Amino acid sequence: MQDEQLQQLTASEPLSLEEEYEMQRKWRDDEDKLTFIILAREPNEGPSPPFNDDEASTDASDPCLESLPMVGDVNLFFSGTLNPEKAISEPSNDITNPDGRDADGDDEDAFSAEAEIMIAEPAYRRRGFAFEALQLMLQYASGCPPGVFSLQPCTETSFTSERSSFPSLPNAIPPDSLLTRISENNMASISLFENLGFQVMKHVKVFEEVEMRWRKRS
Repeated sequence: MQDEQLQQLTASEPLSLEEEYEMQRKWRDDEDKLTFIILAREPNEGPSPPFNDDEASTDASDPCLESLPMVGDVNLFFSGTLNPEKAISEPSNDITNPDGRDADGDDEDAFSAEAEIMIAEPAYRRRGFAFEALQLMLQYASGCPPGVFSLQPCTETSFTSERSSFPSLPNAIPPDSLLTRISENNMASISLFENLGFQVMKHVKVFEEVEMRWRKRS
């Protein structure tokens, strides 16, 4: 990835081709990472691929997928130890310390899942791909319905409706373990995650970034 703007937005360093291959191998093999490639559907450019929105999945070898351009990726980084009992419980309300730090934010052993998104192709930015890809990833990782990751207030029904109607990780993670770290000047990304239910919990001045965590809205 040699694009300087992308490097700045994603806090990335330029890599050699061999380093890029090594990173891809790590993403394939490491159990503490989850990644999906984002493909773009172009409804105005000829017939759309015959995907059925009611189907749980599409086979990766489907030739229709090969016709779609690859425009970015969405990722989760796992750290800490997951408590399965917490994963299936309803998330708690926003809990912070008086100085604004997240109550669990400094516990190195606490489980967390850090979300990242990149739309590499400029022509596909600000067209809703990042929001949809993140919402699908967060659904898949947590087992929660799509309405949970929005600006709408969360009710008990929000977490139980349609819970089994889409694929999810075998060991779903609690949504309040989700976080992201974003450059404090990247207002577009901050707004994107706010629209998914994340809130700024603290500023990390040394890195000039904010840490945002998903919190249940009442």
